[in-house]
Amino acid sequence: MTEKPEAVTEGIDIRTRAGGRKPDFSRMRRMLRLEGEPDAVPLADFWFHKSVPTQVLGHPIKTMEDRVEFWYRAGYDYIKLIPGINENPAGRVPTGEARENNTGRNWAEEGKGTITNWEEFEVFQWPGPDHMNFSTFDQLGDLRPPGMGVIAQYGQIFTRVWRLMGLETFCLTLHDNPELIQTLFDKAGNMMLDIWRRMASYDYVDAMLFNDDIAFRTSLFVDPGTLRRYFYPWLEQIGQIARDRGVPLIYHTDGILWEALDDIIACGVNAIHPVEALAMDIVEVKQRYGDRLCLFGNLSLAGPLALGKPEEVEEEVKWLLREVGPGGGFCLGSGNSIPDYVPFENYVAMNEAGLRHGAYPIRV
Repeated sequence: MTEKPEAVTEGIDIRTRAGGRKPDFSRMRRMLRLEGEPDAVPLADFWFHKSVPTQVLGHPIKTMEDRVEFWYRAGYDYIKLIPGINENPAGRVPTGEARENNTGRNWAEEGKGTITNWEEFEVFQWPGPDHMNFSTFDQLGDLRPPGMGVIAQYGQIFTRVWRLMGLETFCLTLHDNPELIQTLFDKAGNMMLDIWRRMASYDYVDAMLFNDDIAFRTSLFVDPGTLRRYFYPWLEQIGQIARDRGVPLIYHTDGILWEALDDIIACGVNAIHPVEALAMDIVEVKQRYGDRLCLFGNLSLAGPLALGKPEEVEEEVKWLLREVGPGGGFCLGSGNSIPDYVPFENYVAMNEAGLRHGAYPIRV
């Protein structure tokens, strides 16, 4: 099937449309460090369907200059950089993974994955240094507009392990063969630390983002004890890399996290993204953890952002600013990402409303 060419638009400058707030990463840094109210609430999103930057720019991203221009026009105080990692150096589709050709979406099967025993572990080819490409970091150079920061992102240790095994096999193996589980976490964890040390070596990195989902909307994937045994020691080492580098650590995980937040904070995490609206009440999270954790998000993808009109999106933004913005410790964005089913005009409405109404003191 031939993929349709991306539609080319005239482009849009959300920052200018909303009054021209200048980029200034210091406002996000203050939020992340819980240092009270800066001049305004920053915008914060990290993942977008490719149609979003295409519509903002008027053409697809092709160069580093395009990448920088997108983050600037959209109203952010930072550019997100991610290294290119060949996750499948053996060049084959892993067992237990599937892909829907017409959308590009992929998922993990519930049953058996690629590694279900020691023999399969021994022959599995993991990404090594030769499979890691940091050219995006090298290309950025002096392309940043004044005031814009850089957030370096890469992730998945817990998710990488269970996806390689298949969720059912992973859960059964926790009981039947914990040594294999530990070995997989050690392999995935050490690979991730290598990537993070490389990202941290770039002196212009201002914050670091680790993504690894550990929860559904109704519960954690596994009990807290399992996370403490296998996952949090690695999150703590990631937190140490960020501390050694002197930058804040943002952690992305969806789902309900009440049983996990104390452990996450103890690992050195400064901010949680995206405080999923259908899983937790962000106002309650702010009340209980706002003195220890910066909150990112949390416009629900089951609400006006995906299903409503631009004016309804603006009202939800104003509500979040009123309820969560005072005192600082908050960055405004979607409750996960901007997928293809979010109307572009609603994405624009979210960012415009944040830029127009987010100045301190909040008066909406």
